[in-house]
This record gives sequence, structure tokens and C-alpha cells, in this order.
Amino acid sequence: MQLKKKITLIFIAIIVSCGVKQTRTSLTSGDYDAAIQNCVSKLQGNKTAKGKQDYVYMLEEAFAKAKERDLREVALLFKDANPNNLERIFNKYQQLNNRQELIRPLLPLRFLKEGRDAKFMLDDYSEQLISSKNALSKHLYLTSVAALMTNQKMSCRKAYDDLVYLNEINPGYKDVSKLINDAKHKGTDYVYVATKNATNVVIPYRLENDLLDFSTLGLNDKWTSYHSKKQKEIAYDYGITIHFRDIVISPERINEKQFDREKVIKDGVKKLLDSRGREVKDSLGKVIYVDNMKTIRVSIYEFSQIKSAQVTAKVDYSDNKTNQLLQTFPLSSTFVFQNVFARYKGDRRACEESYFPNFDRREIPFPTNEQMVYDCGEDLKAKLKEIISRTSIGR
Repeated sequence: MQLKKKITLIFIAIIVSCGVKQTRTSLTSGDYDAAIQNCVSKLQGNKTAKGKQDYVYMLEEAFAKAKERDLREVALLFKDANPNNLERIFNKYQQLNNRQELIRPLLPLRFLKEGRDAKFMLDDYSEQLISSKNALSKHLYLTSVAALMTNQKMSCRKAYDDLVYLNEINPGYKDVSKLINDAKHKGTDYVYVATKNATNVVIPYRLENDLLDFSTLGLNDKWTSYHSKKQKEIAYDYGITIHFRDIVISPERINEKQFDREKVIKDGVKKLLDSRGREVKDSLGKVIYVDNMKTIRVSIYEFSQIKSAQVTAKVDYSDNKTNQLLQTFPLSSTFVFQNVFARYKGDRRACEESYFPNFDRREIPFPTNEQMVYDCGEDLKAKLKEIISRTSIGR
């Protein structure tokens, strides 16, 4: 038991040593916040334990160095007087304040050998936080308003992100909520999608609805919105037109073929006879029995109901602002209806078991032409989604 205890203590010592070494590495490399996080984590258990003293020393050092570096950076940013630095200044004050709040619950921390408390100079950053937040809010607001006045997509998208951030740090600031909606609208590419039928076949209404139901395609993203019904208040940036060019539906056919199968199967047992027709017995005088094998045959009459539909189309992308055709993609789909059923004469065990379900099927009504065209729809939707997804138009 004593040996086991020693091994456990050695193992714990190794773990502690590794933790101290890792924290010291972070400290000497200038990653002060990583060192602080590690020290705080280790001290949250028993902060007065002798084995935790290294973490107290490192926490004092890391905190002082991190604070000094951040304040030096803030002073430099103020001297630069660049309004684009306002967010970094605000973030630095947040970082200074959050670091204090992280260690505050642990205080005081004692150096046991020196008989003194570790020194942590805590400051009140509330005034700096408020003033830097207000300055940043004003800057974000004014630059966003200016960007929205340009009506340029990329500028409006950046304004949107800035306004969302502004609303997070300063909720309720002026008319930011309205501006966010404006930026979203102005930064979005709106795409109108329509179909045109150049065939002599009526396109099923359900198929058109399914193709134009972009909620099921999952294509709308942050800055692209697809509409199948025009909205008066929207000026559409791009257009997608699905031109149905040809729809070919084959005649209904029933193909018939006949084939035979045979198989040797076991049919009970029989007495084993020698070449003279006499019973063969074992050493105990008992008659020996063997499998009775016989050949079975079946004639199969197979019927195949077949009907197919092929839809051919093309997808045109156009820029509505310049009235230019940008790209054209082919789009086609084929759907085949097939029903196989069979009859037989003889012993059906002569054919493969996997074929048995065909004997249970019957002739069924052929689908209508409209249904055949509609059944092409799922494949058409998948291909249309692929086409739209791989193009950069409207994105």
C-alpha cells in the first residue's frame, strides 16, 4: 500500500510540474492571458496549498505585464488619432476590465514564504469603457449611414455587419434597428426565377410549383434571395429562366418473354442400393439411407410494363441591370416507370428465391403523362440546385 501511495504522489508531482512548465512557457513567450487563465484554473481549488505557490507568483507577474502592455497599446492608439482604432481601444478596455474580473474572486492571494499578499493593481475602467463605447458607436453609426447612401452592395453589407455589432455593444442606439433592415435590403442580391414552356406538352402545375419552391432547395443565403413571385417594391438584380424545350413521353409498352429453369433438389431419403439393386447395410446390419435427389423444372412467363418521360430544358442567368445574358446551363431529366410481374408453370422452386416476388405482382395501370412529367421533378430540382449552387452569379 505504501508503494502504491508513493507512486500516486510521484504521478501527481509530474502532473503539477507539467502544468507549471506549460504556464511558465506561456508567460515567457508573451501569451499573458493564456498564463493567467491557467493560473486561475489551478488556483480555483485550494489556493492556499503549498503546491499552488508557483501559480500565485506567475499570476502576479502575468497580470502586471498584460496590464502594462495593454495600457501602452491604448496610449499609442490614442496618439495615432485614427478613428478606425476606436474598436481596438474599446476592446482593450474590455480586456483590461475582464481580466480583473477573472482574478477578483481569488483575492487575496498569499505568498506563504514571504508572508505577504500578491499585488494586483485593480483600476476602475468604467469611465473609459463608456467613453470608448460611445466614440465607437458614433463612428460606426456615421460610417454606416454614409455607406448606405452609396447603395453599393459590398458597402451596404459591411454597414450591416457594423450596425449589428453596434446594436450588440450599445442596444437601442438611435435608429440602428431600422438601419439594419435597410442595410440587409440594400446589400442583398435579389434573383427572380421564372419558367417558360416552349414544348407542346402542358407542364404540370405541381412541377412548376415544386421547381420554384426555393424553401425546399435551401438556396437562400445571407446575401442572396430567390423569388418565384415578383414583389413590386424590389428591383431584381438577376434573373433565372428555366426554358422547357422538349418533353418526350414514350408509348406504353408491355414486353413479354418466356424462359425455363431447372434445379436438382433433395426430395426426402431413400435406401442405398448397390450395383445389383441390393440394400447396403452398415457394420451393425442397419440399412443405409441417402438423400433422394430429383430434378424439377419451371417455365416462366415474364411481363414488363415500361413507360418513360424525358424533360429537356436550359437555365439562363441574366443581369437585369445590364440586360445581359451571363450564363446558360443545360438541364434534363429522365424518369422510367417499370413494373415486372410473372407467371409460371411447373415447380417455382426451380428458379432463384430472389425472383419469387415477381410471381406475387400483378399488372397495374400506367401513370398518366402528367404524372410521368411530374415524376421527373425531383431529379430536375436536384440538378437545378447544383447549377445554382456552383455559379457565382447573384452571390
